[in-house]
Amino acid sequence: MEEVPCCQCGVFFKRSPRHKGQNYCMQPECRKARKAAWKREKMRLDEQFRLNHHLSHQKWARGHPGYWKAYRLDHPDKAERNRQLQLIRNRKRARKQGASPPAGVIAKVDASKPYKFKPIGQYYLVPVIAKVDALNVRIYEVTALYP
Repeated sequence: MEEVPCCQCGVFFKRSPRHKGQNYCMQPECRKARKAAWKREKMRLDEQFRLNHHLSHQKWARGHPGYWKAYRLDHPDKAERNRQLQLIRNRKRARKQGASPPAGVIAKVDASKPYKFKPIGQYYLVPVIAKVDALNVRIYEVTALYP
Protein backbone atom coordinates (compact mmCIF):
# COMPACT_ATOMS: atom_id res chain seq x y z
CA MET A 1 0.00 0.00 0.00
CA GLU A 2 1.16 3.50 -0.75
CA GLU A 3 1.64 6.06 1.99
CA VAL A 4 -0.74 9.02 2.18
CA PRO A 5 -0.66 12.17 4.33
CA CYS A 6 -2.96 12.39 7.33
CA CYS A 7 -5.63 15.09 6.93
CA GLN A 8 -5.01 16.27 10.50
CA CYS A 9 -1.28 16.11 11.22
CA GLY A 10 0.14 15.74 7.71
CA VAL A 11 2.36 12.75 8.62
CA PHE A 12 2.51 10.04 5.96
CA PHE A 13 1.02 6.67 6.94
CA LYS A 14 -0.07 3.42 5.29
CA ARG A 15 -3.79 2.99 4.87
CA SER A 16 -5.41 -0.05 6.39
CA PRO A 17 -6.19 -2.72 3.77
CA ARG A 18 -9.69 -2.96 5.29
CA HIS A 19 -10.35 0.80 4.99
CA LYS A 20 -9.37 1.92 1.50
CA GLY A 21 -10.65 5.48 2.03
CA GLN A 22 -8.74 6.05 5.28
CA ASN A 23 -7.55 9.68 5.43
CA TYR A 24 -6.48 9.99 9.07
CA CYS A 25 -3.65 8.21 10.87
CA MET A 26 -4.21 6.35 14.14
CA GLN A 27 -2.80 9.01 16.49
CA PRO A 28 -5.33 9.91 19.22
CA GLU A 29 -5.54 13.58 18.16
CA CYS A 30 -6.11 12.58 14.53
CA ARG A 31 -8.78 10.03 15.46
CA LYS A 32 -10.53 12.72 17.49
CA ALA A 33 -10.36 15.11 14.52
CA ARG A 34 -11.75 12.40 12.21
CA LYS A 35 -14.69 11.82 14.55
CA ALA A 36 -15.36 15.57 14.84
CA ALA A 37 -15.30 15.95 11.03
CA TRP A 38 -17.71 13.04 10.68
CA LYS A 39 -20.07 14.56 13.25
CA ARG A 40 -19.96 18.01 11.57
CA GLU A 41 -20.87 16.45 8.23
CA LYS A 42 -23.59 14.28 9.77
CA MET A 43 -25.11 17.30 11.54
CA ARG A 44 -25.08 19.23 8.28
CA LEU A 45 -26.74 16.53 6.19
CA ASP A 46 -28.92 14.38 8.47
CA GLU A 47 -31.92 16.19 9.95
CA GLN A 48 -32.91 13.22 12.15
CA PHE A 49 -29.39 13.01 13.63
CA ARG A 50 -29.50 16.76 14.32
CA LEU A 51 -32.89 16.44 16.04
CA ASN A 52 -31.74 13.50 18.19
CA HIS A 53 -28.60 15.42 19.18
CA HIS A 54 -30.69 18.44 20.16
CA LEU A 55 -33.15 16.34 22.20
CA SER A 56 -30.29 14.55 23.93
CA HIS A 57 -28.70 17.88 24.85
CA GLN A 58 -32.02 19.17 26.22
CA LYS A 59 -32.46 16.03 28.33
CA TRP A 60 -28.95 16.41 29.76
CA ALA A 61 -29.55 20.10 30.53
CA ARG A 62 -32.78 19.28 32.39
CA GLY A 63 -30.87 16.72 34.46
CA HIS A 64 -28.12 19.21 35.35
CA PRO A 65 -29.83 22.51 36.24
CA GLY A 66 -27.48 25.35 37.05
CA TYR A 67 -24.47 23.66 35.44
CA TRP A 68 -23.74 26.41 32.92
CA LYS A 69 -24.26 29.20 35.44
CA ALA A 70 -21.76 27.55 37.79
CA TYR A 71 -19.37 26.94 34.89
CA ARG A 72 -19.44 30.63 33.90
CA LEU A 73 -18.79 31.64 37.51
CA ASP A 74 -15.85 29.21 37.76
CA HIS A 75 -14.42 30.21 34.36
CA PRO A 76 -14.93 33.98 33.94
CA ASP A 77 -12.26 34.24 31.23
CA LYS A 78 -14.09 31.71 29.05
CA ALA A 79 -17.43 33.40 29.71
CA GLU A 80 -16.01 36.76 28.63
CA ARG A 81 -14.45 35.20 25.53
CA ASN A 82 -17.81 33.70 24.61
CA ARG A 83 -19.52 37.08 25.05
CA GLN A 84 -17.01 38.69 22.68
CA LEU A 85 -17.42 35.91 20.11
CA GLN A 86 -21.22 36.19 20.37
CA LEU A 87 -21.01 39.90 19.58
CA ILE A 88 -18.97 39.06 16.47
CA ARG A 89 -21.52 36.41 15.42
CA ASN A 90 -24.34 38.94 15.95
CA ARG A 91 -22.61 41.48 13.71
CA LYS A 92 -22.02 38.89 10.98
CA ARG A 93 -25.65 37.75 11.11
CA ALA A 94 -26.90 41.35 10.98
CA ARG A 95 -24.72 42.11 7.94
CA LYS A 96 -26.00 38.97 6.22
CA GLN A 97 -29.60 40.06 6.83
CA GLY A 98 -28.87 43.63 5.74
CA ALA A 99 -29.72 45.14 9.12
CA SER A 100 -27.60 47.35 11.30
CA PRO A 101 -25.59 45.40 13.91
CA PRO A 102 -27.21 45.21 17.36
CA ALA A 103 -25.71 47.37 20.08
CA GLY A 104 -24.46 44.45 22.14
CA VAL A 105 -27.92 43.40 23.35
CA ILE A 106 -28.39 39.70 23.94
CA ALA A 107 -31.64 38.79 25.67
CA LYS A 108 -31.94 36.07 28.28
CA VAL A 109 -34.57 33.34 28.09
CA ASP A 110 -36.83 34.98 30.66
CA ALA A 111 -36.47 38.52 29.31
CA SER A 112 -40.11 38.70 28.21
CA LYS A 113 -41.76 37.37 31.38
CA PRO A 114 -43.68 40.05 33.29
CA TYR A 115 -43.23 39.75 37.04
CA LYS A 116 -46.18 40.75 39.28
CA PHE A 117 -47.32 43.59 37.03
CA LYS A 118 -49.49 43.75 33.97
CA PRO A 119 -47.64 45.48 31.13
CA ILE A 120 -49.53 48.13 29.18
CA GLY A 121 -48.55 49.80 25.94
CA GLN A 122 -47.06 48.62 22.64
CA TYR A 123 -45.39 45.27 22.07
CA TYR A 124 -43.10 44.49 19.18
CA LEU A 125 -40.43 41.90 18.48
CA VAL A 126 -36.83 42.85 19.14
CA PRO A 127 -34.78 42.77 15.90
CA VAL A 128 -31.68 41.39 17.64
CA ILE A 129 -30.53 37.98 18.78
CA ALA A 130 -32.88 36.79 21.49
CA LYS A 131 -33.79 33.43 22.90
CA VAL A 132 -37.41 32.34 22.95
CA ASP A 133 -39.68 35.32 22.20
CA ALA A 134 -38.25 38.32 24.02
CA LEU A 135 -40.32 41.45 23.53
CA ASN A 136 -39.66 45.13 23.96
CA VAL A 137 -42.47 46.76 25.86
CA ARG A 138 -43.40 50.43 25.89
CA ILE A 139 -45.21 51.33 29.09
CA TYR A 140 -47.02 54.62 29.29
CA GLU A 141 -48.08 56.26 32.53
CA VAL A 142 -51.79 56.88 32.76
CA THR A 143 -52.36 60.21 34.51
CA ALA A 144 -56.17 60.30 34.58
CA LEU A 145 -58.40 57.75 36.25
CA TYR A 146 -61.15 56.23 34.15
CA PRO A 147 -64.41 54.92 35.65
